[in-house]
Amino acid sequence: MNNSDSLLIRAAFKQPVERTPIWVMRQAGRYLPEYLAVRAKAGSFLDLCMNPELAAEVSIQPLDLMEVDAVIMFSDILTPLMGMGIDLDFKPGPQIHNPVQSLQDIEKLIIPDPSVSTAYVGEILGRIRKRVAGRAPVIGFAGAPFTLAYYLVKDEQSKLFANLTTLFFNDSQTARLLMSKLTRMTIDYLNYQIENGAQMVQLFDTWAGILNPSDYKEYIFPYVSEIFASLNKRGEVPVVYYINGGNHLLELMSQTGADVISLDWKTDIGEAKRLIGKKVALQGNLNPSILFCRPDVISKKAEEIIQSYNGDTGHIFNLGHGIDKAVNPQNLLHLVRTVKELTTRDP
Repeated sequence: MNNSDSLLIRAAFKQPVERTPIWVMRQAGRYLPEYLAVRAKAGSFLDLCMNPELAAEVSIQPLDLMEVDAVIMFSDILTPLMGMGIDLDFKPGPQIHNPVQSLQDIEKLIIPDPSVSTAYVGEILGRIRKRVAGRAPVIGFAGAPFTLAYYLVKDEQSKLFANLTTLFFNDSQTARLLMSKLTRMTIDYLNYQIENGAQMVQLFDTWAGILNPSDYKEYIFPYVSEIFASLNKRGEVPVVYYINGGNHLLELMSQTGADVISLDWKTDIGEAKRLIGKKVALQGNLNPSILFCRPDVISKKAEEIIQSYNGDTGHIFNLGHGIDKAVNPQNLLHLVRTVKELTTRDP
């Protein structure tokens, strides 16, 4: 499949489409029994991420089972940090055994060659492209520098992210060194994915929403903009930017160079379209909890988003966050079929 043939890619570039494409964040994951079977075979979450054959298998499962319009590579935003010298494990959540606690720790961080440190990612993408055989585009992704920094300096006792904000506000020079290294790593990592077949890439900046617009513009915006400006195949491979709780940052997000802004469920997509829809496409943004509701409720809430967007292109339907592990897969299938039915246009 050429990118120009894909509903997803055309919608991302605000080109004409026959219907609204749909995929779901975390669509390859624990809500699927088929995923759990492969996960058990892999031995651990990290082993699954680094096993090209099994990671490709779980990546493709939602395409066949849930009828989505894209395949997103199965991985985790933190895995490339291992190439920088970070001791990472999942038990079951992420555990960093050598967190960044000083300038010396930051200076020790390596800018890795992704073809060496994450060679398995290139192989995963190659296997997906071969097995999908043009049925759907393949999405790659990475964590944004601020969100990666949050995990690197995270204090398990802090509910207010004090370590990270203190680092930025008290010692901006040290913070900027950390952000610069993470930015360089992310650029190389995403370009490696694009070189190996990713047809769209998404940057997850999950924790950026904790900052107000002024601080976001100073501490995050320059690095995200640098990433998007440095990616290969711009105009061919669209880039998506997601912030959880970022509705107060939409104008700035739309100025980063992203082609698509992915909205959480707390943002009205119609208002977002009026605010930034002329600049970028929009992705989202059903509340993930709706997938626990009856099918008729799921249909109603999906229709509300489609009507609120009220446009013929520039919309990629998705959840406002990742799908919950306890969701009944049949409810997601119902959502996918509903969106396709509601948005299919006459030729």
